This record gives sequence, C-alpha cells and structure tokens, in this order.
Amino acid sequence: MADVTLYSTGWCPFCVRAKRLLAGKDARVHEIDVDREPEARRQMMARSGRRTVPQIWIGDRHVGGCDELFALERTGELDDLLAG
Repeated sequence: MADVTLYSTGWCPFCVRAKRLLAGKDARVHEIDVDREPEARRQMMARSGRRTVPQIWIGDRHVGGCDELFALERTGELDDLLAG
C-alpha cells in the first residue's frame, strides 16, 4: 500500500473528512499539522503551490485537497492509487 502524506490543521473540517475516508481504506497516513510546525506550512506551499489544507500526496503524486480526494473515490481511482 502506498504511503499517504496529509498536511492538515487540528480545526479543519475538510481534513477530518479526508482522514476518515483514508482511515476507512486502512491507508498509512503520515499527518503533518501545519499549525504546530510553521516550517511544514512553507514546505507544503512550496510542494503544492497551494495555501489551503488538507494537501494530500499518495506516494509521490499530489492529489490535491479533500474535494479532489473524494473525486478520486467516486471514479474508483483512489483504491488503485493506494494500492501503489
């Protein structure tokens, strides 16, 4: 199974939704709280070009945020990405 990196904050409802979906898939998620690690927010912005959370990578692929993650689920692509 591919590793998932998820940049988040403790108060973000979209982060909670994304984490629930990934937990339901038994994905290995490495969560990075950008509120607690300001340097991580800068790293996230440099990697993704975006300021908002969540920002999600599956393996080396940046899939975007919560909406994009759920779009992958609807099309059936999410399982394939997680399988590696």
